[in-house]
Amino acid sequence: MSFRLAAYAVCVEDERVLLAHYVPPTGDNHWTLPGGKVEHAEDPFDAVIREVAEETGCDGVVERLLGVDSRVIPTSEARWGIEHQNVGIFYRVRITGGALRPEPNGQTAESVWTPIRDVARLRRSSIVDIGLALAQTLPATGHVASVPVGGLIQH
Repeated sequence: MSFRLAAYAVCVEDERVLLAHYVPPTGDNHWTLPGGKVEHAEDPFDAVIREVAEETGCDGVVERLLGVDSRVIPTSEARWGIEHQNVGIFYRVRITGGALRPEPNGQTAESVWTPIRDVARLRRSSIVDIGLALAQTLPATGHVASVPVGGLIQH
């Protein structure tokens, strides 16, 4: 089994959410939230701001913790063919400056402000749906109900 701890930014302004267009070498591109792996000895609070800057070119500040999602992706559905657990820490982040641009030497081809009403039509990571569910419901426990994976939603 593989394991990943990640921090994700949910940036919502004027009924729009900031999404990153992820284009890995495998060509399995999709939209996701800015964010990614928490490095060894890095605080997730710091990781989410670093990831926003790396992937989007923007500066941001954490406004609040939204919640934590832990999911195990079975071997039959996992991208690399081995069972995988992803623990995602979701923060509401407010963009304070910078300018949207592709990730230099990275896998984020572009970042765009997307109307929330249009998100359902995108080929997207389930991370987007989890983050929006947390941001919209603000569950007291920080736990979001399981988000189904399938159709347009990709891991």
